[in-house]
Amino acid sequence: MTDQPLVPDTKAAPSRLRRALDSDLFYAFRRSPVAMISSAVAVGLILMAVFAPFFAVTNPFDPASLNLMNGFTPPMEPNAFTGETFFMGTDDQGRDVYSTILYGMRISLFVGFSAVLFAVVLGIILGLLAGYYGGWADSFIMRAADVQLTFPAILVAMLIFGIAKGITPVEHRDQMAIWVLILAIGLSDWVQFARVVRGATLVEKNKDYVSAARLIGRGSSLIMIRHILPNILSPVLVIATISLALAIIAEATLSFLGVGAPPTQPSLGTLIRVGQGYLFSGEWWILFFPACTLLALALSVNLLGDWLRDALNPRLK
Repeated sequence: MTDQPLVPDTKAAPSRLRRALDSDLFYAFRRSPVAMISSAVAVGLILMAVFAPFFAVTNPFDPASLNLMNGFTPPMEPNAFTGETFFMGTDDQGRDVYSTILYGMRISLFVGFSAVLFAVVLGIILGLLAGYYGGWADSFIMRAADVQLTFPAILVAMLIFGIAKGITPVEHRDQMAIWVLILAIGLSDWVQFARVVRGATLVEKNKDYVSAARLIGRGSSLIMIRHILPNILSPVLVIATISLALAIIAEATLSFLGVGAPPTQPSLGTLIRVGQGYLFSGEWWILFFPACTLLALALSVNLLGDWLRDALNPRLK
């Protein structure tokens, strides 16, 4: 029997981009108009916020660029004193509403992403500990979660914000307000992540690959991080996407109530609160455009999260 020469396989392995484009998730994305439109709106708004200095007409929070004579200019109408025209009008201080929305959206998105990231990390850690070890750790963490669920999330966030702001030195409150806001929203939103991770960990820890990892001497921390965590990230990703919209709304609610972002760093909620004071005097655009932006941002992210939940649900396939 003659040996056949080995012929090298010239077919290159598909790249990660090609594998992603051929995946079932991307196929479902292309067949969902709601997912494509919502993702386009969300990505467009996020990019405009991130690159606000390039899209904005002026920096609305630079005192040198303000002209009080431009105050209360209606959209697409020339100002009676300066003759300048603004696409979305101006507010009481003569700031371009379009530019304030872009800069305010940066604060809202930063707070939303940071709060969700904090809640995800805290919820994953506590959920893994509760599900893997059980016993008193599971009872303590889950009872704390049950107690927190008895209160509305916005009230929990207001309570945490008030306590954290109270212990912050007065001279540092404005500088720390954004970080305190992130802490308050994150601590009010960790429960759902912890409960989902705990339930998934209870299932995964009894599987053969976890038993094999124990037999070869892997430690508990390494098993949770290297083996269990990668297998439970799908539901966490879905919840995080939906929670992003809720975190943005929570930030806007707190800022609207006057306990969120400071006036020196106004978010969409702060702009809505300012515009609400002029709504019944005829300057409707100061409230209308920031509110529409918040609605479009939260709705697009929420719709994208709903689609992602259905796409990753094996029972619907």
